Amino acid sequence: MRVSTNTVYDVGTNAILQQQESLVKTQQQVSTGKRILTPSDDPIAAAQALNITQAATLNEQYTTNRKNAISALGLEENALKGVTTLIQDVHQTMVYAGNPTLTAGDRRSLAVELRGKLDSLVNLANTTDGSGQFLFSGFQAFTTPFVQTSLSVQYNGDQGQRLNQVSATRQISVGDAGTDVFERIKNGNGVFVTAADPANLGTGIITTGSVIAPASLTGDNYQVVFTVAAGVTTYDVINTTTSTTISTANPYTSATTISFDGMQFSIEGDPSNGDIFTVLPSTNESVFKTIGDFITTLETVPTNIQPGGGTRLTNNLNTAIQNLQNSLEHILSTQASVGARFQELSSLEDVGSDFKVQFAKTLSRLEDIDLAEAISTLNRQQVYLEAAQRSFTKVSGLSLFDYI
Repeated sequence: MRVSTNTVYDVGTNAILQQQESLVKTQQQVSTGKRILTPSDDPIAAAQALNITQAATLNEQYTTNRKNAISALGLEENALKGVTTLIQDVHQTMVYAGNPTLTAGDRRSLAVELRGKLDSLVNLANTTDGSGQFLFSGFQAFTTPFVQTSLSVQYNGDQGQRLNQVSATRQISVGDAGTDVFERIKNGNGVFVTAADPANLGTGIITTGSVIAPASLTGDNYQVVFTVAAGVTTYDVINTTTSTTISTANPYTSATTISFDGMQFSIEGDPSNGDIFTVLPSTNESVFKTIGDFITTLETVPTNIQPGGGTRLTNNLNTAIQNLQNSLEHILSTQASVGARFQELSSLEDVGSDFKVQFAKTLSRLEDIDLAEAISTLNRQQVYLEAAQRSFTKVSGLSLFDYI
């Protein structure tokens, strides 16, 4: 078989180029530390690595989301702590306001103090984050949630609850709507609320009461009406929703327990003829209204001037303290919810960190080279290239003229 000079050159050149290509590829692998430089190097491993990379990128985004959620919940927790402290201060002031030695002027001074605390409470409810978004306005992040006009506070946000995707399968709330935190609070004992009619002239003081037979509750409105005749005090129980009399001419003595339709409470003192006490289903009452109503009581019920003023103050005080206690428990429940979300985020952070490690290990297994093996291959390829270059030089230098 005859081999032409062109063939010799073509074969030799191709061999050198192939060795150079292999050498360059190995050099790139050593310099990058990656076994797969292009998908064609290992199509299956490249596809797997792409999936793992996408999953790792999502995990990084979830990590960022969790950090943002932790920051937002931290701001809410701090605001709620301030609210809790403020409500406890208001509670102390309310209790002190019941001191019988205080004058009407003293109580008006307490009312001024409570007005300042109400303003502070509204400011806390309008807390913003670092970007100027209000924490308790629902989806209306840039709308001031609570607007105060004297003792009236109006909510202008919505009922939305901002969510953050903190894992592939979990969204978590990073805030609470102001109406859920500050307004949806049951008054009374949570089932019904007792109250004395403002026009009462006797010294009857009604307790909050309790439920003794849940199945017997009707949700209707009731009145307890007192009659005093010939020194004998009795009372009638009337269902004002159905306009029916439950019982009539019941004998009364101070601290008598009154029970009907699954409810029980007592009235102490000496009611006057015609005095009325109401029993109504509990409704939602904002903490702002609870404080505002008590401020009005302090400003308008001077016990040393009006007949029955001390009794009205005591009844209003008992109602206000109960409702404020409900508000405090509600706020603490919201704080507990925030704490539970913190705990869940902490657990998700641990899981996310584990995922990050696993993704890195899997990618390393798919893409990274064995550095010792790659360097050995590089040295071997350098030898092959030098051999190809030298052999090409030898072969291309052969000529018949050397033998003539």
